[in-house]
Amino acid sequence: MKKRFHVLVPFAMAAIAASASVHAQVGQAGRLLASNCFQCHGTNGKGGFDAINGKSVGEIYSKLKEFQAGKEGDGLMTKHALGYTDAQMVALDKWLSTQR
Repeated sequence: MKKRFHVLVPFAMAAIAASASVHAQVGQAGRLLASNCFQCHGTNGKGGFDAINGKSVGEIYSKLKEFQAGKEGDGLMTKHALGYTDAQMVALDKWLSTQR
C-alpha cells in the first residue's frame, strides 16, 4: 500500500502545479485586459468613473454581456464589450473581483 502512495505523489504534485499555472495565466491575462479599463475606471478599477473592482465573480462578465447585447445603448462601453471574447471577459471578471 505504501508503494502506491509514493507512485501517486508525483502525479498529484504535477496536477497541483498545472492548476497553479492555469490560474496564474488567467490572472495575468485578466490584469493585462483590465489595464485598458484603468484609463476611465482608475488604477485597479477604483476611482475615475464607476468602480469596477471588488465585484463578485460574474458581475463584470454579466454587465459586459449586457453591453454586447445592446441592452445599455450604443455608447462607449458597448463598443469596448463588442471587442472581447467570452474567455477574455471571464479573465477580466475574475481578475477585477480580486482587486480591493
